[in-house]
Amino acid sequence: MSTELQLNTRLDKALRIDTAAMEWEASPASGVWRKRLYRAGPQESGRVTSVVRYDPGARFHSHPHPEGEEILVLEGVFSDERGDWTKGSFLLNPEGFEHAPFSEGGCELLVRLRQYPGESRLQCGITPEDYRWQGSPGDVQTMPLYHQEPYRDTQRLEHWPEGWRGSLVFADGAEVFVIEGAIAVDGTELRDRGWLRLPPGRYPATALNSAQLYIKEGGRLYL
Repeated sequence: MSTELQLNTRLDKALRIDTAAMEWEASPASGVWRKRLYRAGPQESGRVTSVVRYDPGARFHSHPHPEGEEILVLEGVFSDERGDWTKGSFLLNPEGFEHAPFSEGGCELLVRLRQYPGESRLQCGITPEDYRWQGSPGDVQTMPLYHQEPYRDTQRLEHWPEGWRGSLVFADGAEVFVIEGAIAVDGTELRDRGWLRLPPGRYPATALNSAQLYIKEGGRLYL
């Protein structure tokens, strides 16, 4: 693979990115900006993980999503033909899906493209009104977002109370994105909008303050 066509594709080492410190880059659509964390393949049609920002009124023309698309709404309201998706909404659009997304008031998203092969994947759309947190207050609470056999990738939200300490065990590796708050994983601090990709292993973890996280396991199998 040409070095011009890859970005952060080495998966056997931990990688931390402070996305809040990155500069926004223009996308092909006017008023849509991105910070690319992972990319393999052609500039505009490869596999990619990005933080994306829509300015108020920005929109894309209708387009398909080969090998699927995943969206987590971080701020604002993201819209498409299926409706309006508020902060905290999660979407997984499988192979063959097509839409014309836009945002009337602006929004910020975590987006993954071409990382969901498999024609049997089901479409998923979850809003904060659908949340059913699992676990006890004062301990880690979990909100499952996506899991479908026989696919190995899973996504969930977690809430860590301030001061919590424990271990994270990831058999297939994982990605951790801090939606809000601050944590430390294996001695590496991660704060608001921080992204961490980890190879398989066990990692000591601490909540430096109350934190809400997005965690994806098994996705490296499709990178």
